[in-house]
Amino acid sequence: MSIPPFEIKEIGRISEVKKGIAYIEGLPSCINGQLIKFSKDVKGIVIGFNEERVLSLILGDVNQLKLGGEAVAAQQVFRIPVGENFIGRIVNALGEPCDKKGEIKPDNFNAIFREAAGIIERIPVDKPLYSGIQTIDTVIPLARGQRELIVGDRMTGKTTLAIDAILNQRDKDVICIYCCIGRDFSSLEKIADLFAKKEVLNYSIIVAAPAVCSSNEQYLAPYAACSLAEYFMFNGKDVLVVFDDLTRHAWVYRQLSLLLGRFPGREAYPGDMFYLHSQLMERAGKLAPEAGGGSITFLPIVETQQGDIAGYIPSNLVSMTDGQIYLSADLFHEGFKPAIDIGLSVSRIGSKVQPHALREISKDLRQEYFQYRDLMRVTKMKARISEKAKEQIKKGEALRELFIQNKYEPISVGEQVALFYALSKGILESLSKEERKRFRLGIYNFLVKNYPRVIEEIEIEGFFTTSYKEELERGFEEFIKTIDSRQ
Repeated sequence: MSIPPFEIKEIGRISEVKKGIAYIEGLPSCINGQLIKFSKDVKGIVIGFNEERVLSLILGDVNQLKLGGEAVAAQQVFRIPVGENFIGRIVNALGEPCDKKGEIKPDNFNAIFREAAGIIERIPVDKPLYSGIQTIDTVIPLARGQRELIVGDRMTGKTTLAIDAILNQRDKDVICIYCCIGRDFSSLEKIADLFAKKEVLNYSIIVAAPAVCSSNEQYLAPYAACSLAEYFMFNGKDVLVVFDDLTRHAWVYRQLSLLLGRFPGREAYPGDMFYLHSQLMERAGKLAPEAGGGSITFLPIVETQQGDIAGYIPSNLVSMTDGQIYLSADLFHEGFKPAIDIGLSVSRIGSKVQPHALREISKDLRQEYFQYRDLMRVTKMKARISEKAKEQIKKGEALRELFIQNKYEPISVGEQVALFYALSKGILESLSKEERKRFRLGIYNFLVKNYPRVIEEIEIEGFFTTSYKEELERGFEEFIKTIDSRQ
């Protein structure tokens, strides 16, 4: 006679419910991150415990819980569904659809607090990630598998910068995940509408935890987005994840920690504040082929107060990422958009994989821009300057115009190379402001039509040979003649 299968369960009792947190008596064998089942529709996740009781975040309708009710400890950590079918969908922090397009059939389930891949499973980054933003691709290049912080005050274009990077991944075999944490619902709606209009959802997922969601969901959202990304990474695909933003995530965790009775430290944040984000950032990287071969690139966004990049949360994230893109409120108000402060922005590993064409045309840009800014300060003091300085100012003005870019209009690598090569040859500074504008707007389409092989080779292979340069110069001369003929 065979013995029927049986399952051993630990069952506790709810002793208190407060602000989305359930206090449970019993469950002596629980672990952090373990799944708790309160009812069919309400789940929980263990976030702490002591000798007397277990503390669990409530995920679902709190009103369904009753004092003395059962809390069953599942024999697994908290997991969310993942898979190919999530592409094109908007989901919450639990992986549940919230776009009214029906259920999503998962391919697998991933632990939400999964341990990051080890050193043996990783390899150095070997591919560039093009953002479509000229300042970034030339001076602050990114790589697939990098963690690049976007930092700046409110209303300086941080989200727009990240959205532009997502828009530029069309037809580049990169899956994008936009994770909204604590933002107002109207902002999320605008981004979802933009994604639908630009057909971004064909290769993207939105993980939504806006301000109207519970603190618990906002806390779990970035880990859920990372779990979704890891599914694709371990299947050999490249993923770009935007966290918008981790400042609000830190606020939510501070709130939860104070409710849990944990001792506050600097700025009332708990002592494990650094670990909260470092365990998340560690999950980005590039995998070896035998481990899957994919990559995850992180673009975390963090907010500063009055430009204070040395604040607790910004300085934490600066120390655990591979560089930062700093957006200046002063530059933004000057009309320099995207308002990237080139002096404070840096990419520590992206330059290693920057293609030859971009590396050659951008090697002196940072220095030239600094010289231009210094000369402009001198002219404000009404000091006399030499003819050579005047030429530098004119070239600097042309460079500044190239760095200014309209939002939601990413620029291809071929167009960037053409524009900055024209700058290096002194062509742009020889034109009037109106002629430079016509040149910027029309040169790429002219080259694609008349010199398609050069543009194709630059964009695909990244090489910039002498013959390519000669053909581009001929193209510049021909296009400038068309500008002159219009006048």
